[in-house]
Amino acid sequence: MNRGSSNLLAFVVGAATGAILGILYAPDKGSNTRDKLSYQLDKYKKQLEDLLEDLVNGKMEVSSMAKEESKKVVSDARKKAEQLLTDVDDLIGQIKSGEKA
Repeated sequence: MNRGSSNLLAFVVGAATGAILGILYAPDKGSNTRDKLSYQLDKYKKQLEDLLEDLVNGKMEVSSMAKEESKKVVSDARKKAEQLLTDVDDLIGQIKSGEKA
């Protein structure tokens, strides 16, 4: 887990913990407290699901970009290797015919 994800997770956990403790220590009926707690937990659950979805989509985008970049690198390497083989064949032909490079 990278540093940004770790900080984000710490923030979410801290916010959820603070909200839960605030609700539990507030002077209110038990049923009201449970309702508030349930509402807050549902709210944080939804936010966490959204964050996870964003992270997954972001990773997929990064993965896709990495694949595209690797395809470019492989293509460039292939072209350079083919050119090198052509140059080597030309040199071998020149050597066999007695020409200087």
